Amino acid sequence: MMAELDPRTTCLLLFDTLNGYLKTEDRKLIAEFRPAVENMRLLVEAFRGAKATIAYGTGAHRADMGMHRDVRTDTDNRLRPLAEPHWRPSVVAGEWSGQIVDELAARPEDFVVPKFRWSAFAHTYLDQALRVHDIGTVVLAGGSTDVGVAATAFSAHDLDYDLVIPRDACTAHELDNHEQFMRRIFPRMARVRTTREVIAMLGR
Repeated sequence: MMAELDPRTTCLLLFDTLNGYLKTEDRKLIAEFRPAVENMRLLVEAFRGAKATIAYGTGAHRADMGMHRDVRTDTDNRLRPLAEPHWRPSVVAGEWSGQIVDELAARPEDFVVPKFRWSAFAHTYLDQALRVHDIGTVVLAGGSTDVGVAATAFSAHDLDYDLVIPRDACTAHELDNHEQFMRRIFPRMARVRTTREVIAMLGR
């Protein structure tokens, strides 16, 4: 039997649910991400109904790259070889690209946590906010599975949070990477479930 999730000590953490990542230039949801966004919406609805904590980790990049230093890697995110380091933000704080999508809009009581690195815990107030509210379990959704979600999952594990990851509420362009994390990596540090299973756990 699945263990229940106590709404008093559980937080839904939505990672990088921003226009620049989830929508096209004509402001429509990217087709491949629509099912995951709908599942995130169902999670938000359930957590609001249970009066549980909701937090958003949001990339707060500057257009002038003022909080980023290019580091040397073999490839870019699409595994294309790089001769020189090169990264430019897809989302910019203060612009439409850096806003949370309307489908998952935050409310005043939620925590919207600006971040400048892959992990939502890296040099942010997220851990402090969760501990102030006696949160011991984090339900982590958003994207990308193999980048920010993974980095945040490793951080949450290292900070001793119980972690639940709804596999169908995470986005990734590289589906093979998504499947690898959900099948082989995340189960070692989290409970990997479906959205419906998470909602049922919260309901009990």
